Amino acid sequence: MDPIPLQLGFELVSVGLLALLLVVVTLWQSFEIVDAYEKKTLTVFGEYRKLLEPGINLIPPFVSRTYPFDMRTQTLDVPRQEAITRDNSPVTADAVVYIKVMDAKKAFLEVDDYKKAVSNLAQTTLRAVLGDMELDDTLNKRQEINAKIRKELDEPTDEWGIRVESVEVREVNPSKDVQQAMEQQTSAERRRRAMILEAQGERRSAVEQAEGDKQSNIIRAQGEKQSQILEAQGDAISTVLRARSAESMGERAIIERGMETLEEIGKGESTTFVLPQELTSLVGRYGKALSGSDVQEMEGLDGKEFDADTRKMLGLDDIDEILGQIEESAEMDVEELEKEAEAVKAGDAGASIRSADEVIQEMDDEEVDAGVEADGEVETEN
Repeated sequence: MDPIPLQLGFELVSVGLLALLLVVVTLWQSFEIVDAYEKKTLTVFGEYRKLLEPGINLIPPFVSRTYPFDMRTQTLDVPRQEAITRDNSPVTADAVVYIKVMDAKKAFLEVDDYKKAVSNLAQTTLRAVLGDMELDDTLNKRQEINAKIRKELDEPTDEWGIRVESVEVREVNPSKDVQQAMEQQTSAERRRRAMILEAQGERRSAVEQAEGDKQSNIIRAQGEKQSQILEAQGDAISTVLRARSAESMGERAIIERGMETLEEIGKGESTTFVLPQELTSLVGRYGKALSGSDVQEMEGLDGKEFDADTRKMLGLDDIDEILGQIEESAEMDVEELEKEAEAVKAGDAGASIRSADEVIQEMDDEEVDAGVEADGEVETEN
């Protein structure tokens, strides 16, 4: 076999294979597949042409380049930053930024690397926002910090075709010295609250105890008031009964007094006595008083009722008046006791309760005065 035709055949086969490979590569370069969650920018000879939509797109082979852009919400971690607050307290903080590509053309043409640009901008903005706030605000006002950072990021990122959806500050930590001071302050505040609660408990206990003592004193005063009222009423009733008994015994006492007078007269040296008619009547009444029944009176000693002058002289008509005064005084004293008991019930601890012994003493004094007055009149008549 001639080697020349054989060599020519190999060359033709190689050229055919190369042509076929070139066709396959050309076809491969002519189609671009774009995923559903992204878009791609197309450049031909370095010139921007258009955005490729999701699906299969026909592009010029070998002279075209594509740049993908994820159209979903993306998360950017902002590294931990150190800042000095407005009250010169060092703090460290980190954050998370959520962004979304809204215009892939601007993101391609206006900024080199939009993720890196947004991250660097978020770092400087975080330090600036913390520097404009006091330490307590940085620890307590997370939402305010988030809103300020987002507001500062909105304007520049809009020019890049990027929208900042949200910013979340994860941690804000003061320095160790500040943390120790805060812990001491927290401990002191807790001790203060515990002391306040303890003092309030003691005060409430004292108030409850005082209220209980007050109720006990009121109940004891009411009991004493009832006891004294009952005792005074009993003494008053006893005094009235004694007065009425004295009234019933008044005439007998007068008769006995008259007999004593007769006895004194009989001791005299004179043998002639002139007895008034009233004195003979006293003798008859004395017999009745001794026997307890009606007996036959001796002749010449018939008793009869005292006339007006004799009754006035002996004070018989004043007995009823004296008894009335005693009863009226007893009623007034009972009313005064009731008023004083009401004063005690109303909480007037200084109100003095009149003793029932004083009431009885006053009644006895009035009774003695009445008896002395009657005896004086009898002696005067004698």
